[in-house]
Amino acid sequence: MEDNIVLTARGICMTFPGVKALENVDFTLRRGEIHALMGENGAGKSTLIKCLTGINDFEAGEIRVAGIDGPVKNRNTQDAQKVGISTVYQEVNLCPNLSVAENLYIGREPMTPFRTIDRRAMNKKADELVKRLDIKVDVTQNLENYSLAIQQMIAIARAVDMDCKALILDEPTSSLDDTEVEKLFKMMLQLKEHGVGIVFVTHFLEQVYAVCDRITVLRNGTLVGEYPVAELPRVKLVAAMMGKDFDDLASIKPEGFTYDAEAPLEIEARGLSHKGTIKPFDLDIHKGEVIGLTGLLGSGRSELARAIYGADKAQTGTLKVAGKEVKINQPIDAMNLGMGLLPDDRKAEGIIGDLSVRENIILALQAKRGMFKQLSRAKQEEIADRYIDLLQIKTATRETPIKQLSGGNQQKAILARWLATDPSFLILDEPTRGIDIGTKTEIQKLIIQLAGEGKSVMFISSEIEEMLRTCNRMAVLRDGAKVGELDGELTQERVMAAIAGGASDE
Repeated sequence: MEDNIVLTARGICMTFPGVKALENVDFTLRRGEIHALMGENGAGKSTLIKCLTGINDFEAGEIRVAGIDGPVKNRNTQDAQKVGISTVYQEVNLCPNLSVAENLYIGREPMTPFRTIDRRAMNKKADELVKRLDIKVDVTQNLENYSLAIQQMIAIARAVDMDCKALILDEPTSSLDDTEVEKLFKMMLQLKEHGVGIVFVTHFLEQVYAVCDRITVLRNGTLVGEYPVAELPRVKLVAAMMGKDFDDLASIKPEGFTYDAEAPLEIEARGLSHKGTIKPFDLDIHKGEVIGLTGLLGSGRSELARAIYGADKAQTGTLKVAGKEVKINQPIDAMNLGMGLLPDDRKAEGIIGDLSVRENIILALQAKRGMFKQLSRAKQEEIADRYIDLLQIKTATRETPIKQLSGGNQQKAILARWLATDPSFLILDEPTRGIDIGTKTEIQKLIIQLAGEGKSVMFISSEIEEMLRTCNRMAVLRDGAKVGELDGELTQERVMAAIAGGASDE
């Protein structure tokens, strides 16, 4: 192995039932480089990572790590860590009921001479680590007391603290705001200077071009190529990932796509609030309108949506749906009023991993009908097949357990679940987080199509650019309060100013 190479994979092949996940894939990671692993959902990125880290037992090929003679065969993540490969996955994989310190040192706790855990030493080491990485937490507190963003930072800190040659970051920024992304990039650049090779999986193109040195592109389980970042313009990267030239994304919004301010109101919220999460707010949403909720992470976007839907029961205020005042005590009430909510955390609140794609798709419709009006198996299959085809869900069969699908295809299945209920008001909370450009565009086009059919859509996204492409109007949130609304010509400058506390229209 060359001096500057820390890890190589050669000829990796991996098959899942009915799907060739990887076919003869090569990958090379060099010392002190940040290497982007790119591809659409189902391209094989996560599968390759799992092969490198011992989660998947691949059928052919070999992995080599600097300083170790001969091929490496990792049987589990502990084996991978021993040879210097540490990983942080897209979904935070820690124990929320344990303290921050316990999560940082689980499996490698400092011990006393009596072979018990030395908690004082563990807490001290943990405190030094989080301070060094500028993560503001009390390491003796349970992890569940902290936000998803902080939990992600703790997962990264744990991986960083291990003596790793290769650090794999699988969508680490998907739950972080801009400030936290900057901190992570600073950390990555420090590690790069110390000679650590970093594999960076992300769907944010601007992040790739901000910190990466090299890009490897996979498509449909095969290697498209490896490129220095400076030699691969964005348009060519997208074309390599999708296997075709790609139109300007901005063109998905039809000319003159606006909402009708005279259209009947689907939702009228007055003074709705939920203690500790969202302050009293007023909001009107017209039929056939796509309204965006914008603001920094933690501004109250999801909380506002949850208060309307009844996932967090509103404690003050009134709500009218289609002109009629209603009381929503729980989500089933909202569903019966024609609402649907696609949550931002698909793993915890969206999919039921052990159930099939079919069962996940018909779940909400069956819940609306009630337990005494069971959908026939034939009807379930018809509905599942229709949405698998409509949304191009990549699955071996409708009976495949949904946990075997890629993240983007799981997201499509949850979207199918709500479309099957024919909702009049659909709340989409980060529907494109952690999924590829092609699927993002399909979902954005679908949102515009639903609005065209007279449905109302609430769209929450951390990416202002995609909201500008799909929304007619935006509500701006800051620190748990709705602080403004923007309509007319929506521009990035206006939105950023409103989020930051500059000009807003209210």
